Amino acid sequence: MKTLSIKTLIGLVIAISCFSFTLNAKNDVSENLKLSTKEQSIISIAALTAKGDLSNLKPALNGGLEAGLSINQVKEVLVHLYAYCGFPRSIRGLQTFIEVLNERKSNGINDNTGVEASPIPGEQSKYERGKKVLGELTQTPQDGVLTGYSAFAPIIDTFLKEHLFADIFERDVLTYAERELITISVLSTIGGVEPMLHSHLNICLNVGLTPGQLHEFVCIIKSAIGENEAQNVLAVLNEVLNKRQ
Repeated sequence: MKTLSIKTLIGLVIAISCFSFTLNAKNDVSENLKLSTKEQSIISIAALTAKGDLSNLKPALNGGLEAGLSINQVKEVLVHLYAYCGFPRSIRGLQTFIEVLNERKSNGINDNTGVEASPIPGEQSKYERGKKVLGELTQTPQDGVLTGYSAFAPIIDTFLKEHLFADIFERDVLTYAERELITISVLSTIGGVEPMLHSHLNICLNVGLTPGQLHEFVCIIKSAIGENEAQNVLAVLNEVLNKRQ
């Protein structure tokens, strides 16, 4: 009997988990589940890193490379998520990735490095560039008066626009959709951030992810992180989809 590859095994686990879990979903999803294997890997890598589950992160990193993610794409996943779960988790993820690459190299596997991020034009200020990116993601004008937490602590609005949405989201190693998958993976894992998860699930739909793909995302969270986290995400996702109908 042939040994299953990591990529095949991960795919089988996710498929079985998705089938059993979506039977209980409130929304009827007629679309095929069609996240790519790269996107599935991005979700697992981001969620396991955010959780700090380094033992299971190792096979997920191997699976991502086997699915066709470049070294630079995986590094970008691990860097991006620091904005949502902190430097400690991000750095431990990067250190684990170094171990994986060294092990693969010692086994004669030479992985594709991939492209570096392109230089970002600096005609506009970072704040204005961040406003533009956030407007594209949310499909909402960003020229209104600051409200809520942004009005209470305006510096956080500056940090969000200048750093998160300019410095990070503008980097072209990953697409907006891939960056949003990382973001909702982290938010789903850490819990207690339902308003942000609600906003980013909406953004996922804005950048081209489908309801079917987001239900598949929930299945991957169930498989990688747990039933409770998946049920929480599903509840928020159902709210988002119901409001957009």
